[in-house]
Amino acid sequence: MAMTTEQHSPPVADTRVASFLMTATYVVGGVGFFLGFQQATSSDAASALEPVAVLSVGVVGIVSMIRHSIFNRSDAVRMGWDLGRRNNFQIEVGFANLAIGVPALLSVALDWGTTAQAALVLAYALYFAQVAVLSALAIRDEGRAALVRMAIMAIMAGFLAWFSLAALAEVDARPF
Repeated sequence: MAMTTEQHSPPVADTRVASFLMTATYVVGGVGFFLGFQQATSSDAASALEPVAVLSVGVVGIVSMIRHSIFNRSDAVRMGWDLGRRNNFQIEVGFANLAIGVPALLSVALDWGTTAQAALVLAYALYFAQVAVLSALAIRDEGRAALVRMAIMAIMAGFLAWFSLAALAEVDARPF
């Protein structure tokens, strides 16, 4: 009697959870930018920075951590990067999002001031700029998906940098 061993690959994760969370990040981040631009036209740059810090960095960072770290397989399948197992690097990316998102929320909630808020928003801008560069490098291999990802990340980085630097310029212009 011959023994055969069947190789079972792990089931492919459902992308619905990660897709919902990705959509939520775009919506929440967009609302933060909308409120920030709305504030920028009627108030000062420091006031415009607050909704961006709370929503576009704080909440987006937390939701991104949940997507990358807790629902890592769903997110990996959604991105076409599924290894068939847990990817610790992807979980680390989630932790990095959380490490910027939570302090951004705290900077507003605990009134740490415009400079702290701007520094955290600028840190997220730099993170997204680097993701945009990596996406640009992947365009040849991944095509349109990488191009779209690069464009979205570049826009996010640009908006975050603008809000951060505008608020910092306003702080520097204040008399002592």
